[in-house]
Amino acid sequence: MLEVLTGSGLAASAGLNAYIPLLLMGLLARYTDLMELPSGWQWLGNGWVLLILAVLLAVEVVADKVPVVDHVNDVVQTVVRPTAGGLAFGAGSSSETVTVSDPDTFFSSHQWVPVVVGVLLALGVHLLKSAARPVINATTAGFGAPVASTAEDATSAIMSVVAILLPVLVLVFLVGIVAFFFWFLRRRRSRRRERQAARAAGFRV
Repeated sequence: MLEVLTGSGLAASAGLNAYIPLLLMGLLARYTDLMELPSGWQWLGNGWVLLILAVLLAVEVVADKVPVVDHVNDVVQTVVRPTAGGLAFGAGSSSETVTVSDPDTFFSSHQWVPVVVGVLLALGVHLLKSAARPVINATTAGFGAPVASTAEDATSAIMSVVAILLPVLVLVFLVGIVAFFFWFLRRRRSRRRERQAARAAGFRV
């Protein structure tokens, strides 16, 4: 079960920022004993891969904090983040960490399953993030974009670390994401009703 929590936490964090979980896994595998990537995923620890991920992360961090640019970035990331989520879930759930000592026992025969699960999980988080950002920008005249983006990056980084070191706590993050999803839906419905009421009042006047 820890394998699933590790993979889920990494995939969800990729839905917020595609490069943070991949870069963290590569760095931990290359420079520490906290994570040992399986043979099919050891390329994540390659120096050139880490450099490319670091550059892409820097671009993402800047682009996601600028209103309008963040929307364009989210459109591009619709492909990138789910892909990163699939890679993160596949590598994370198959790796040996300080909490997962025998990952092969869980995904022993269907190696494609964790990748697909990671893609779907990251896509769901990405779609929620992409839907929430225009609302934040509109209600704060764009000033909320850097604050929201910084919070998302921090959440992605913390969730990635937790997924590797304390995967049981990933449940807290997942519950939080689900709770935010339902709160966001209620908020959108409420704003839609307010706009409809305002239009109706305008027509009556």
